[in-house]
Amino acid sequence: MTLLRDAAEGASLVVCNTCRFSAEDREDANGVRGGAHLVAALRAQKDGDARLDDLAVEEMPCLFNCTQHCSIHVRSPGKIGYVLGRFEPTAEAARAILDYAIAYMASEEGVVPYRQWPEGVKGHFIVRVPPVGKVVRD
Repeated sequence: MTLLRDAAEGASLVVCNTCRFSAEDREDANGVRGGAHLVAALRAQKDGDARLDDLAVEEMPCLFNCTQHCSIHVRSPGKIGYVLGRFEPTAEAARAILDYAIAYMASEEGVVPYRQWPEGVKGHFIVRVPPVGKVVRD
């Protein structure tokens, strides 16, 4: 049995669908995890936005960032990737993430100048991940 499955080849948001609802609560009153809410919000916000046609919203269980609920990994081949977390699973958070993804996809190497970051992603970056076969210069 393999844990891995094929994923989108281009730009994608990998969303932890088992993330906690908040720092205090594992799930909402209906037993739904925050990560599942965030996946749904991202897909709803993405629908009909042509700027996001080339972005996949993918989900997987547990990004192992459990202390920083509602985590995502922004990635694209040959670009620096980023893990972000501590989001509320809301439409507003989803919109900020997707607006950042638009700027990310337009960047050459995955570096979006801070002045272009939507307010809703500031303070949510946890780690940057170099692409396979590369590291970031000093």
